[in-house]
Amino acid sequence: MTTVAAPAAQLALFDAAQPALPWQVRVSARSRRLTLRVFPGGRVEVVVPPGTRPRLIEQFVVRHRSWIDRKVEEFRHLTTAGSERLPDQIDLAAIGRQLPVVYQSGPRPPRVQEQDGRLLVTGDLSREPRVRHVLQRWLLRTAHEHLAPALAAAAAQHGLGYARVQVRRQRTRWGSCSRSGTISINACLMFQSPDVVRYLFVHELAHTVHMNHSRRFWRLVERMEPGWRALDRALSSGWRQVPAWAIG
Repeated sequence: MTTVAAPAAQLALFDAAQPALPWQVRVSARSRRLTLRVFPGGRVEVVVPPGTRPRLIEQFVVRHRSWIDRKVEEFRHLTTAGSERLPDQIDLAAIGRQLPVVYQSGPRPPRVQEQDGRLLVTGDLSREPRVRHVLQRWLLRTAHEHLAPALAAAAAQHGLGYARVQVRRQRTRWGSCSRSGTISINACLMFQSPDVVRYLFVHELAHTVHMNHSRRFWRLVERMEPGWRALDRALSSGWRQVPAWAIG
């Protein structure tokens, strides 16, 4: 699903069965097709090109309703970072590390450093959003340090190449591959098991050959990762392992 950065109009989407459900239609001048996004907390957004008739939007939602309901249920427990206390421990399953988090108040802006097998957060702790921000920045640095080399190793193993890698903190997808060969990886993969991370790498590397989800694409994925189906299911529910502070 594509994140559209350009300004866009927003309309309310009424759902007769669940009128209280947080639905929204966003009209984007850059959109060429209808897409769906589900956000932490269960908010649903339908992105549509300008001039899309309401009837077409309704039919699109009906066709994908089972997928929407499944994703809403998966994302419902995830709230914005502001509603969760700062973490006492961070579990990075991807690299098998558990880091206790120690907070020490001080007059300077918050900063994070690893020290003696723990994560030390020092500085002005009175504004939690700032503390969460430095934790998120640390997560990005750590993810790039570990995930970028791991992707390169997976590409070499399978004889596939890519132009460059980006590690970002995304809310709606685990990874993507552009037509120019840029692979984007979600830093929140650090909270997933090594097998699931490996599958995500395989999935995106396969897109360097097939920019679609055709039968040829899935055959290539299966050659590289025979157990991809179970790993795909695990990745789909992987948001359950991501703490809210890392998303908000």
